[in-house]
Amino acid sequence: MNIVGKNVRTIRETKGWTQEQFVAKCNLAGWQISRSTLAKIEANVRRVTDIEVQKLSVALNVLVNELF
Repeated sequence: MNIVGKNVRTIRETKGWTQEQFVAKCNLAGWQISRSTLAKIEANVRRVTDIEVQKLSVALNVLVNELF
């Protein structure tokens, strides 16, 4: 089971960020991602690669293990 998406959403919402705001932060961090792709990740429709997990942790400003 992919729990990363659920945890990304929880952390993002805890920070008070909309999906659009978080996508902007990802883009600023060098990862071009759309709001649609983020929505799929958060809904566990789309799985994430190891590299994407690292990029998500940078954009969320959390440790990688906090996403699991």
